[in-house]
Amino acid sequence: MKLLRFLLVGILFGIVMTKSEAISWFRIQEMFRFQDFHMYGIIGVAVVGGAILHYLIKNGSFKNINKEVVTFADKPKTYMASLIGGTCFGLGWAMTGACPGPLYVLVGHGYWVVLVVIGSALLGTLVYGILKDKLPH
Repeated sequence: MKLLRFLLVGILFGIVMTKSEAISWFRIQEMFRFQDFHMYGIIGVAVVGGAILHYLIKNGSFKNINKEVVTFADKPKTYMASLIGGTCFGLGWAMTGACPGPLYVLVGHGYWVVLVVIGSALLGTLVYGILKDKLPH
């Protein structure tokens, strides 16, 4: 029962992704071809929501599930790493037609081929873990 709230949040996430058409490869291709505003609107809402959440966390107004105040640790500015990582993420998104969150929703819809993409993402994460000390900071 303790994990029920996570299941409910996951179901809500799946419904929102489905109803907003964020899981549609066609919508994502339209976005990358600058043919429709639909996905930019969804991303804009996510950015605004993330900015509000970031503000609340920075001001110490946000607590985790254990009632502990959430804080951010300072990180060094890593422009080259962000450029390379962002490029890899964007290319993967454009090639597969889905970013990581909706991939799980697509599996829930029965599109089993998406498991190949999820497996590839996990493999990429493993390779990053192995090579991270040799990559630009």
